[in-house]
Amino acid sequence: MSDANHSEHQSFIRTPKQLIAAVAGFFLVIVIGIILLVVFATNHHLAGAGSDGQNAEATAARVRPVAEEGFVLKDMNAPKVLQNGQAVYTAVCAACHATGAAGAPKVGDNGAWSARIAQGYDTLLQHAVNGIRAMPAKGGNPDLDDIEVARAVVYMTNQSGAKFKEPEAPAQASAAPAVANAAPATGTPAPAAAAATAAPAAPAAATPNDGAAGKTLYSSACIACHGAGIAGAPKFGDKAAWAPRIAQGNNVLYEHAIKGFQGKAGVMPPKGGSSAPDADVKSAVDYMVAAVK
Repeated sequence: MSDANHSEHQSFIRTPKQLIAAVAGFFLVIVIGIILLVVFATNHHLAGAGSDGQNAEATAARVRPVAEEGFVLKDMNAPKVLQNGQAVYTAVCAACHATGAAGAPKVGDNGAWSARIAQGYDTLLQHAVNGIRAMPAKGGNPDLDDIEVARAVVYMTNQSGAKFKEPEAPAQASAAPAVANAAPATGTPAPAAAAATAAPAAPAAATPNDGAAGKTLYSSACIACHGAGIAGAPKFGDKAAWAPRIAQGNNVLYEHAIKGFQGKAGVMPPKGGSSAPDADVKSAVDYMVAAVK
């Protein structure tokens, strides 16, 4: 009985050959492990000395300011490239028409669009370009060309049950012949040109910003949202709603009003969807702030 138990606990290495084989196998495993680690380490691209990570191009890329990423200088003299409907929708219209904010019909909701589509393409385009109720003119981006707005209208309506044809870009107007603007061959300058040379144009008179412009702009553009609290806009005269915004300072209020703002509380289109000058927009902000102080 005791001999049987003793044999069960004996080692599997019973001879010198088995011991040598076990030791050799152990070292073989160690060597293979080291080789695998070396292969793993050398397969990765090195960024230190002896690599391309220290050359001038790589160094310049690393120290380039983050703000430059994706920044492209635009040639203001280059002809404008018109965007397609989907691009305009994604950049401008989706803020309301993808979420249903301010009562905007969501794209793909055929029931919400059916009554609007029944008004016809021309009516829809007019409302989109000029604005209607809580819908700011051109979706709040006055830089859009009418043809870009038209393409966005067609894109959204066709996704929601319509079958409008996408409008084509208007043909470029042919340049006037150079002879029409040239001076007569007699050597005598044209009267208009001579007058322009003789007397410089008088500078335009500056229009003082006396606050009336702010009230006018509020009544024509801002009231669409700030009069009823649409799209999260603080209502005119609501001190509680305006207090946290006023606490941010006038500069922040001006920037949001001029450039637009989209946050958790709501959406503010640039300049309220108008094309008013910055000074008038600031005056409108001052007018609304003064009403709650």
